[in-house]
Amino acid sequence: MWETLGTVRDLGRLQEIAVVLIRYGFGDVVRRIGLASTLERAGRLLHWNEERQELLRMTAPVRVRSAMQDLGPTFVKLGQVLATRVDLLPPEWIAELSELQNAVPALPYADIREQLEADLGASPSEVFAFLDETPMAAASLAQAHRARLHDGREVVLKVRRPGIRDVVEADLRLLARLAEIVEARLPDLRRYRPAEVVQQFTVSLRRELDFAAECRNAERIARNFKGRDDILIPDVHWQWTCESLNVQDFVDGIPGRDLAGVDAAGLDRRELARRGADIVLKMVLEDGSFHADPHPGNIIYLRDGRIGVIDFGMVGALSEVRRFQVAQLLHGLVEQDPQGVADVLLDWAGGVEVDENRLQHDISQFVDQYRGVPLKDLRIGLMLGDITQLLRSYSLTLPADLALMIKAFLTLEGMGRQLDPDFDMASAARPFLERVVLQRYAPRALLKRGRRSLLGLVDFAGELPRDLRKLVQAARRGRLQLKVETTALQGFGEQVNRAANRLVMGIVTAALIIGSSIVMHSVGGVSSRWLLALGVCGFIGAGFCGVWILFSIWRSGGGGAAGR
Repeated sequence: MWETLGTVRDLGRLQEIAVVLIRYGFGDVVRRIGLASTLERAGRLLHWNEERQELLRMTAPVRVRSAMQDLGPTFVKLGQVLATRVDLLPPEWIAELSELQNAVPALPYADIREQLEADLGASPSEVFAFLDETPMAAASLAQAHRARLHDGREVVLKVRRPGIRDVVEADLRLLARLAEIVEARLPDLRRYRPAEVVQQFTVSLRRELDFAAECRNAERIARNFKGRDDILIPDVHWQWTCESLNVQDFVDGIPGRDLAGVDAAGLDRRELARRGADIVLKMVLEDGSFHADPHPGNIIYLRDGRIGVIDFGMVGALSEVRRFQVAQLLHGLVEQDPQGVADVLLDWAGGVEVDENRLQHDISQFVDQYRGVPLKDLRIGLMLGDITQLLRSYSLTLPADLALMIKAFLTLEGMGRQLDPDFDMASAARPFLERVVLQRYAPRALLKRGRRSLLGLVDFAGELPRDLRKLVQAARRGRLQLKVETTALQGFGEQVNRAANRLVMGIVTAALIIGSSIVMHSVGGVSSRWLLALGVCGFIGAGFCGVWILFSIWRSGGGGAAGR
């Protein structure tokens, strides 16, 4: 009931989604997931004749990207997250979804002034010596304004759009419900794990809506680079930063897309590519906390040769074990070691049934094609893309953190090649890979893992007698139980249980109707008023039971099945 009420609350947005999908030729999807029947029951009319021939001539990736662009910020962000899932989608889809842009018309300053004053705790004129009311950039979630403090420091204000959280939360509720429906009704899309993707996206987007969390990410990564003079991460002004406002130093430099500006400033492109690779590889392989979206818009080249990194709304994290696995994988690709690559991929399979011999054979063939190729000609990003394509052929998916990492590598190598056509990612990565592997087996690391394992073994040995005693006591008392769960039988049992409940309610309803009819025809004498009241109550109860049964059948789609 509460889920239904929640859907009713978002009914207007649901219609907007359905209309956009129909406009781009996905009317069949709307029907199959039940959006059409839901909206038609609610008296909402869908414009089935809005398809235009020029739209239908677009390829499927283009139509999906266009639909997401029209659906607004939540779906734009969803498309950007999907663009990182190189393990789920083929290259043409990744390339198209990567074109999704956050750029939207900026709000007038008057529309954000009230929220800005509340976030600052004072009038902007009191806090800043100057504030440019014309935004320097605008995106789906926020817009940025340049300002100057009274001490002369230049800063950037990232202001969240007023009311955007409510819009996003409504979309997230609908996406979660739609993912459940897609998994239930579209078996051919189940392998893409829509519910898992939406859950990952929900966590990511809610973090991105918290601008204070973004600043904490920036400071954590800045600490990892403390003492290095080749990277600049802007300082945060915490006295004015909160969930909906981010105030950081302005980074004055050349945008990552402006290669002509790089040449005009006399900067060495090859050196910039090397430094950029060194920064990202350190984040991923040594620190385990990395900028997950290092595209040219988030990179700024300073005129003194440093590289500025901004916008830490999307940050990836890799555990020590995961970093070692990544190093093993990349080392296996660079050194043409198919067995090492296969071992890592089987670990990532997570217990999924797979033909290991066939997988190892396919990996050996894949690695052999690079045998004898000079190191400078190896493209790590393309190799990782090919590996994920191999995983897709086995219906295997990567954990979300690894998907972000591979996307970061692809972006990094692309930027490196733009700066320097001879950029050698494999050579740049090699010393990091060797260091990670050596650190894994260094005496201190071995001692640390051995001590941890020994402590765990001691704890287990200490608890073992008690656990065995409990097991024996349970067996003696006849309480020892073996529980076996079968998913298919469990679902069947739930269906039988629901059917039995409806049958019982139907019998109760029939009994109430028959009993109330008998009572109503027996009215007479002194007690006639009480008998009349009892009969009326019986009919009312039967009415409620009937409504419950009809509602239950409607919720389960039984009415639609009967109609077919």
